[in-house]
Amino acid sequence: MHIRSLFYFLGEALKSVVRHGWMSIASIAVVAITLLILGCFMVLNYNVTSLAEDIKEQVQIVVYVDKNAGEEARDELQSKLVAHPELEEVRFVTKEEAMERLKKQMGDRAYLLDGYTEDDDNPLRDSYEIRTKIPENIPQVAEEVGKYPGVGYVDYGKGIVEPLFQFTGVVRWIGMFFMVGMAVTAIFLIAHTIRLTVYIRRREIQIMKYVGATDWFIRWPFIFEGLILGLFGAILPVILIQCSYQAAAEWTQENIYFVSLISPQLIGTEVAQLLVPLGVVLGILGSTLSVRKFLKV
Repeated sequence: MHIRSLFYFLGEALKSVVRHGWMSIASIAVVAITLLILGCFMVLNYNVTSLAEDIKEQVQIVVYVDKNAGEEARDELQSKLVAHPELEEVRFVTKEEAMERLKKQMGDRAYLLDGYTEDDDNPLRDSYEIRTKIPENIPQVAEEVGKYPGVGYVDYGKGIVEPLFQFTGVVRWIGMFFMVGMAVTAIFLIAHTIRLTVYIRRREIQIMKYVGATDWFIRWPFIFEGLILGLFGAILPVILIQCSYQAAAEWTQENIYFVSLISPQLIGTEVAQLLVPLGVVLGILGSTLSVRKFLKV
């Protein structure tokens, strides 16, 4: 395509957008609304998935050392844990450190533990806090580690961790389902709206065919028009989502400080990278498919 032809097609597309003002606005509105809904589902799914991953990363296995275990059994236990291929982190916690933690957790009532500060009086046990590379493997790893020599017992929140992992998996699939559903809906609505625009200009297309214009000469202005409508229809929801999410993140940080949302900058980048190309592609695709019907004269 020559530069002169490119500017000609672009100019014709812009003239058509202005000439069919209300229809162009309607097309942009449909693109914007559908992509806005899709973007909102995407933002929600990102944050739910991130929250689920944060919860999973906080789940750990606590391996309590048997009080009667000798030095040999303790050394063997540590060696096995450090060499375990599925473990990402192994941290030894003495019973003295565990007592200090417990005092901090009790706050003003920490004085109740004053009589247990001596080594012989400390009822707590030495332990290992371990994290798996794959959180979903925690139940299997805990069962395996519980059979190691020198282990008193293992605690990982049995009965709570398994439903948690199942819930996060369901949430992820539900989010993906809604995103795919909204994408399909967006394709249908955008293509239908652009088809109406092309239908209004069907006589113009037929006349151009009768005077000898090639199919691609007729297609290009519509392709650029679809690109323009899709681009504007995508930019609007990106701006709206970015501003709304920024305000929501600031409010959440001030009022619900224990909930951690994905940073607005990252969300803005992710939304723009998805919605802008999607809007452009849908606009071009809708125009191309819609004009094809009227090229058969």
